[in-house]
Amino acid sequence: MSVLLRPLILRRQEEERRRRRSPSARIIVVFLFLIFVGGPSAVAGEEAHDSNGADGGGETLSYSKLSGIIIPGFASAQLRAWSVLDCPYSPLDFNPLDLVWLDSTKLLSAVNCWLKCMLLDPYNQTDHRECKSRPDSGLSAITELCPGYITGPLSSVWKEWLTWCIEFGIEANAIIAVPYDWRLSASMLEERDLYFHKLKLTFETTLKLRGGPSIVFAHSMGNNVFRYFLEWLKFEIAPRQYIQWLDEHVHAYFAVGAPHLGSTEALKASLIGVTFGLPIAEGTARLMQNSFGSSLWLIPFSKYCKADNIYWKHFYEGKKGHYHTHHCDEVEFKTMYSGWPTDIVNIELPSAPEFEAYPSISKVAQETSMECGRPDQLSFNAREVSDGTLFKAIEDYDPDSKRLLYQLHKHIHRDATVKLIIEDRFSSEVSPPQFTALSCFYQGDPVLNPLTPWERPPLKNIFCIYGIDSKTEVGYYFAPSGKPYPDNWIMTDVVYEYEGTLLSRQTLFFILLACMNNLFHRSGNSVSGNPGPVSGDGTVSYNSLAWCKTWLGSKVNITRAPQSEHDGSDVQVELNVDHHQGNDLIPNMTRAPRSKYVTYYEDSESIPGRRMAVWELDKGISYFFCYIANHRNIVRSPVLMRELWLQMWHDIHPDAKSKFVTKAKRGPLRDVDCYWDYAKARCAWSEYCEYRYVFGDVHLGQSCRLKSSSEDLLALYL
Repeated sequence: MSVLLRPLILRRQEEERRRRRSPSARIIVVFLFLIFVGGPSAVAGEEAHDSNGADGGGETLSYSKLSGIIIPGFASAQLRAWSVLDCPYSPLDFNPLDLVWLDSTKLLSAVNCWLKCMLLDPYNQTDHRECKSRPDSGLSAITELCPGYITGPLSSVWKEWLTWCIEFGIEANAIIAVPYDWRLSASMLEERDLYFHKLKLTFETTLKLRGGPSIVFAHSMGNNVFRYFLEWLKFEIAPRQYIQWLDEHVHAYFAVGAPHLGSTEALKASLIGVTFGLPIAEGTARLMQNSFGSSLWLIPFSKYCKADNIYWKHFYEGKKGHYHTHHCDEVEFKTMYSGWPTDIVNIELPSAPEFEAYPSISKVAQETSMECGRPDQLSFNAREVSDGTLFKAIEDYDPDSKRLLYQLHKHIHRDATVKLIIEDRFSSEVSPPQFTALSCFYQGDPVLNPLTPWERPPLKNIFCIYGIDSKTEVGYYFAPSGKPYPDNWIMTDVVYEYEGTLLSRQTLFFILLACMNNLFHRSGNSVSGNPGPVSGDGTVSYNSLAWCKTWLGSKVNITRAPQSEHDGSDVQVELNVDHHQGNDLIPNMTRAPRSKYVTYYEDSESIPGRRMAVWELDKGISYFFCYIANHRNIVRSPVLMRELWLQMWHDIHPDAKSKFVTKAKRGPLRDVDCYWDYAKARCAWSEYCEYRYVFGDVHLGQSCRLKSSSEDLLALYL
């Protein structure tokens, strides 16, 4: 018997020696899981607790019990056909489960058929009579929007995260994607698809399946969806159990690229159309986007205007008949631009005799001073955009204004009839249905008015992450084009914010050469306004991204560190900085030329049991000109992943004594972080990296890898 057991004993001894020489597989699994589900903010390790109470109660959490829930952004989930549609003059037809968003082949060969599957009725959000589409499910719905050898990498969103999870052995049921029909407004998501009921069941199912809370990772408009879910949940759970439910089911929330105050590009899409790089005309894009109920979900709104809380009215007076009362602070009317850098929309109009054809515009223009023979200009700030003043002013000039006003407000004439012009063969008379509570997508929504500032969610751990210092559109100049709808507007100028100032589009070439810190306008003229200290991420402006800074506590620690690996010599720290509630935080720190930084704002004093942090990632810089960061691709940033990794390692370690991981040093953590230093003829970071050739390496840098004992370097980040 001993002879038979000897090979088994020797094998176990060899496996034990290997285990001691190599990093713990369990540690690697922990790291990678937390990177992909976005969990830097608070995950206690297996049989370890957070000694600083960052988890809101010192509870013991195991990485094996946690789940990651991913809520994608606008146009970041696949849509599939749920109809049989014969496309004339094309060999390609649509059959059930065929990809609609995004199938570039059918888009190019049968654009009219493709539009039928994408369009919705602008009033009741029903599908086209010939084709309907529904959101795909599972992780495959958010990895690549248009799979293919060429189109796959171009449309990749979450694929890198999932690839890392699989590579390091993360369980398949640990990461859950919750895609939704991003064409619908929040109320219609619940009415048609019961999306928020399903999302609630997802949280409860993962808690029962894995035994622990979930980490929410939301990107772009996915944050707006999660915000609505938190408000909707108040009407589904008893008041005394609401916070308890959140603490049990949501361990941490990561808001990445969240448009807290909206985005000007949403308004641009409503007036002239945004193609997203697709080979379609702007007018076609406008037709499609203006049929979506979600087209107004991201429009800019004032930070000074709020809605009353009808939560308690729901219990004491009943839910029926109660709506949010919209009111603005006095500051809104004493200051300009509604807390934005400049006016959102400027409409250039012909001289006075031309106005007879457009009575609604004429009525507004009469209140402004006009010079004979010169065009007049009407300006609208964020409040006037979100409350419908803009659309009321152009009501008789733009066919879409009635639809937009219908969605914004609950008051509308029941006998109104609007002609929806898709194409000549799609033309039909559309009568708005009798008004009901769910017909109001925004200002009259009984659950939440999404066009109001967001207060800090009552969650234990929140990390707000976004990019800065990219050229971002913050205002537009429009004029009538003389063409029929949908090309009835022409954009004459654009106002950008760029690294702390305003600029115009016509001066962009010179700005790119000089990388100037200015806010410009396309005509080359200077722009009046209140630019922020930095600019946004290329899609969402800084003031909207940085609204989450108002959620920080009264004392904040600010740290600025290089994005690349560093020894700590260029790290700047400001401790216990006073933060006045509702105000922005602007650090008094410097930036070295051609260096990219991460600026961390972390609570020093906060609500007991709660933790809040904000990470600002500088844009990248190319060799010849300033590089414009991609709002969508921030979820693939290796810097972001590294910081999540380190924060997680810090949180799960029993010896951690601070709330947040140290920023004093950043060394290589993966093999790809090691590279060849040609000046010294050796691998850089020799303390952590070594030259180790593996068959298939094609250059010296590829053979630089972490040392076998590199797991010890993680102890530096406690």
